[in-house]
Amino acid sequence: MALKEHSENFFILDENDPLAKCITKAYRWYSPKFSPRDVPRFADVGSITECPEAMRGIRDFLVQRYQAMEEKPTHILGFDARGFLFGPMLAAELSIPFVLMRKADKNAGLLIKSEPYDKEYKEAAPEVMTIRLGSIGKGSRVVLIDDVLATGGTALSGLQLVEVSGATVVEMVTVLALPFLKGVEKIHSTANGKYRDVKFIALASEDSLTEENCGDSPDYNGPRVLSYNDALKRL
Repeated sequence: MALKEHSENFFILDENDPLAKCITKAYRWYSPKFSPRDVPRFADVGSITECPEAMRGIRDFLVQRYQAMEEKPTHILGFDARGFLFGPMLAAELSIPFVLMRKADKNAGLLIKSEPYDKEYKEAAPEVMTIRLGSIGKGSRVVLIDDVLATGGTALSGLQLVEVSGATVVEMVTVLALPFLKGVEKIHSTANGKYRDVKFIALASEDSLTEENCGDSPDYNGPRVLSYNDALKRL
């Protein structure tokens, strides 16, 4: 499986690779009318979790990648909440801990929090990520995992938490990247290039998604969320 360098320390799986093709075929995107966010094309990770072939391919590719490393990862750190879909199966196969990185103060115990970050869509208030103090530390080699890399705000919060724990980032991996938002470039230039050596891996590019990937219901004009009773009437 061939990773192609999109920009410095940013690699995307070749679009002709069987896994990239599988992920691209399975992905569905939705317009604002059928999406929980007001973005032009909302990539729905549920379309990937509903495809066993894609999930197995993601697992096997990453397990083989990390098993082959001379200095292997010691922890997988997953972003709230979609990183939780991929990280546990990877950590279990590698027999290493999966660490929850959660929003605000949702983790239990004594917490470390990131600086507030921005995303490709606006929230009511700035968000932060947290991990439990001691869940990673000096000597830990950490892979960060999420579903999508967009503007880089969420990813940056994870890098801050690894840094302040005294741990080392192996790389950050996502299923999909949105290269046009230049998230990796923004992260690499942050804080005078503090994170410029961090490697980013994506298994597919949003550039490969076409109109055929659109999951909108073109002839539907009702509310996006149906009530229990309204759904019963459609049976």
